Amino acid sequence: MPRWGYSIKGLDPDRSVKCAGRELKISPKAATEICRAIKGMKIEEARKLLEDVISHKRAIPYKRYKKEVPHKSLQERWYAGRYPVKAAERILRLLEELEANAEYKGLDLEKLRIIHAASQRGMKTRKYIPRAFGRSAPYFDIQTHVELVGYETE
Repeated sequence: MPRWGYSIKGLDPDRSVKCAGRELKISPKAATEICRAIKGMKIEEARKLLEDVISHKRAIPYKRYKKEVPHKSLQERWYAGRYPVKAAERILRLLEELEANAEYKGLDLEKLRIIHAASQRGMKTRKYIPRAFGRSAPYFDIQTHVELVGYETE
């Protein structure tokens, strides 16, 4: 059984709140770009952004994985972007968990800001696809770990 930990250490436990999604079946590239986009936002701003991505109103700027990515008109003054709907739905669910954890701890949601949003590649699942003449070919399904940490500012 693996032991999961957070990649951020040394936070004040009275003013911070954490949540993580382990082995989510979403694209690690899309998760990385979404985490980069929501880092530093308040909870309500991040929720609005993810809901707009799901409804194809705003695109997520792709800054690292930008090869052959179509151009979108973005508010962030960047040229490449996409609408990663599946990853945005899962990260929106994690954002709601972060908000519930903050309410349980008694933190003020208006002052809560996302200070850490990270994604890492998880386990690979080997699958097979049927080919011609009774053969099969393997392909891999990559899972993703996502961490969110909120901190109550003054």
